[in-house]
Amino acid sequence: MAWACLVLAGMIEVIFSYALKQSYGFTRPVASVAAIVSVSASLGLLAYAMRTLPLGLAYLVWTGVGGLGALAVGAIVLGEAMTPLKVVSAGFVVVGLCGLRFASAG
Repeated sequence: MAWACLVLAGMIEVIFSYALKQSYGFTRPVASVAAIVSVSASLGLLAYAMRTLPLGLAYLVWTGVGGLGALAVGAIVLGEAMTPLKVVSAGFVVVGLCGLRFASAG
């Protein structure tokens, strides 16, 4: 259950990142509220997952899922450039997150 909450928290972190970008420095009310609500939900789920998961592991997975999702949203939704080096680097993050998951299984 902690892992599911942690991954969900990372996914909600993507919503936060996008809403924060769209808020233009908290000058747009709807996007600002969306950013505040989503970061609150994400942190709540992260805190719940940290009841049983180690701090470093939980935080790395949370930021990794959020970062990869934000990278994808930036490229797909916002039209930000995706270079081959960005794709390879994101792949390293995925490998690292999988390694952390399997290392914690034992």
